[in-house]
Amino acid sequence: MPEGPSIVILREELAPFVGRRIARVEGSARIDQARLSGQRLRAIRSWGKHLLIELEDVSVRIHLLLFGSYRIDERKDSKPRLRLRFAEGELNFYACSVQLIEGPLEAAYDWSRDLMSTAWRPRATLKRLRERPRLLACDALLDQTLFAGSGNIIKNEVLYRIRVHPLSLIGELPPAKLRELVREARRYSFEFLDWKKAGVLKANWLAHGKSTCVRCRIPLVKAKALGRARRRAFFCERCQKRYGDATQLSPDEPSAVDEG
Repeated sequence: MPEGPSIVILREELAPFVGRRIARVEGSARIDQARLSGQRLRAIRSWGKHLLIELEDVSVRIHLLLFGSYRIDERKDSKPRLRLRFAEGELNFYACSVQLIEGPLEAAYDWSRDLMSTAWRPRATLKRLRERPRLLACDALLDQTLFAGSGNIIKNEVLYRIRVHPLSLIGELPPAKLRELVREARRYSFEFLDWKKAGVLKANWLAHGKSTCVRCRIPLVKAKALGRARRRAFFCERCQKRYGDATQLSPDEPSAVDEG
């Protein structure tokens, strides 16, 4: 599943289409396609893992899910979920979720929750985290109401870099460590963006997909389904400290993990 930085790259790639008018709409998405035809593309925006195509009286939300993809001015052999054709060029989206959003996007999205947004507010995120002390650290970094755009790569890398065990309880983290978690999630997201653009993202992974701790020189733990999110995790039992007893979790702790 593409994470926030990858959606920012897609947003930038689509920027040349802003101002163009849609000539034809095709695809298998169950939306009112006729409504989009003839509309001018006003803006390309993103929020977390959502690509937002803002038109004159409606917006299109694209979520690439686990296996979605896109093509600009070219096509795959498979049928697209959505194809937007212009007088010059076309956009094709495959194996993704397509939804229409009515009204202004400012009413639909809280931009302060988006890790990649200039409106990101770390103090507000800290407040939301403190209100959920029984949340696991690994689940917190996948919760889109807290860190919109964060995914499994960001989760594993951030926790490794700040030396926090993924099964730590948010409420048991020292205040300085909780602030470090929020700060590093934002910082690493922009490093992710830079490395992705340069084609060296994997070369800079310290934990995700790795087998050995670069600090302790011992095998990393690889969990296939950790936390309530049941997502892959890579961590070191020696240098990533575990805060609190996660065995005493409440079964109804809310979560907004973006599973696609």
